[in-house]
Amino acid sequence: MTGSNGSNERRPEDRSGGLPRGSKQYFNSYHSVLKMLPYQQIDRVVDLLTQARQEGRTVFVFGNGGSAALASHFACDLGKGTPRDNQTKLFRVVSLADNVSLITAWANDRSYEDVFLEQMRNLIVPGDVAFAISGSGNSPNVLRALEYGKAVGATTVGLTGFSGGKVKSWCDLCVIVPAENMQVIEDFHLRVCHAIFLGVGQRILSGCRLAAAAAQND
Repeated sequence: MTGSNGSNERRPEDRSGGLPRGSKQYFNSYHSVLKMLPYQQIDRVVDLLTQARQEGRTVFVFGNGGSAALASHFACDLGKGTPRDNQTKLFRVVSLADNVSLITAWANDRSYEDVFLEQMRNLIVPGDVAFAISGSGNSPNVLRALEYGKAVGATTVGLTGFSGGKVKSWCDLCVIVPAENMQVIEDFHLRVCHAIFLGVGQRILSGCRLAAAAAQND
């Protein structure tokens, strides 16, 4: 999916990287992307989100179009699917793409470019995480939210494609899917989010085992 009005998400006809002649060619393109994925950067995001959970920070996830759907999906995975070692350490995560009434109110009364920024303004504090998803890396509302998050002392994370767009200059950590086709980029954005989710879960379980072993040795 491409972005909605004002998002400046790159459309498939703008930079498709060459439309595939068939399904096999499309899926064969995965091989080159897999070889060049920034795995170390993905693992750094896993470490960051694990630490954010440990410290009780809030993660704000946002994007347009297909990226909005993924923001909702990713927030659900982190909020519900991560292991719970006890009821005092839960994952504080919010998708800023879910409240249709609030999004359309800000878009109608102010500007579509402010729909994520204004939601964050009510909630974000220093040390929280602003997690942007944008295929092109150039969506104005995503950039404005990242700029605001950085200004208030949040850690900024980007998940993008192509060459990273403008998003990468606003991010403390940026995962760029090395592809020139928006649909392939979006496919891998889902896979990266699942890898992050599973990595965070593994870190939590490892921490639980270490804590249990330490308790037995006391």
